[in-house]
Amino acid sequence: MARGVLDLSAQASRDEFLREVEAEAGTKVSVCYQCGKCAGSCPVSFAMDWEPFQIMRLVQLGAVEEVLNSRAIWLCVSCTACSERCPREVDVAAVMDALRILARRKGYRAPEGEIATFHNLFLDTVRAGGRLHELGLMARYKLGTMNLFSDLDVGMTMMRHGKLKLLPHRIAGTDSLRNLFARVRERGQRGERR
Repeated sequence: MARGVLDLSAQASRDEFLREVEAEAGTKVSVCYQCGKCAGSCPVSFAMDWEPFQIMRLVQLGAVEEVLNSRAIWLCVSCTACSERCPREVDVAAVMDALRILARRKGYRAPEGEIATFHNLFLDTVRAGGRLHELGLMARYKLGTMNLFSDLDVGMTMMRHGKLKLLPHRIAGTDSLRNLFARVRERGQRGERR
């Protein structure tokens, strides 16, 4: 391309990705100016390949491959500390959630398969009993990844201190919860957004 000539098709593609993410997340990524408060409050940013504000910038730039192939979107724990501290009121946690949805919808896989396995098992556990049963989740995760003995010492310590319950505690109204999951699944299959 000649110097000084704008590539309008590339710009349109970048804008399309930004609009798609904003529509899915229900927040304006375009107003983020990368102050870094989100990264400063993120408990897992140390393990991310891109910090949250960098993900926001990559979305603004339309860097689809970099964003949807990143570890960061899968490592986000949705604690919402980033969203609470954002001076521009960008719901960063919702953006990360939207990016995971878009990644799955477009056929991208989590860089580390165990992350997607953990997410799916977490939702299955909540769907079954209405709340998280940590011991059941970890047992299924360890069996699913065949990584049986890592963290065994931590698990045993937690058991001794009563932090992991042997049996799950079910909430009342699990039928309503299952119906909610079914409706969300239907909406996803129809391609509906939030």
